[in-house]
Amino acid sequence: METMRELDSRGLNCPLPILKAKKALAEMVSGELLRVVCTDPGSVRDFQAFARQTGNELVEQTTAGADFVHVLRRR
Repeated sequence: METMRELDSRGLNCPLPILKAKKALAEMVSGELLRVVCTDPGSVRDFQAFARQTGNELVEQTTAGADFVHVLRRR
């Protein structure tokens, strides 16, 4: 999977990872991928809700150690 842009939001708590992702997606073109790395466990459900509400596709969610990784495709 090719990621066009990566956003490191480790150490930030809700709603900051979502707000940073929203800003990053606004600067991207349709179809591009954004990979967001978080340490907030609540980010899993937050990004699921964000994708439903905005129409951006949540392509993948994984956990790697203390990191929660979310990959979104810009609508």
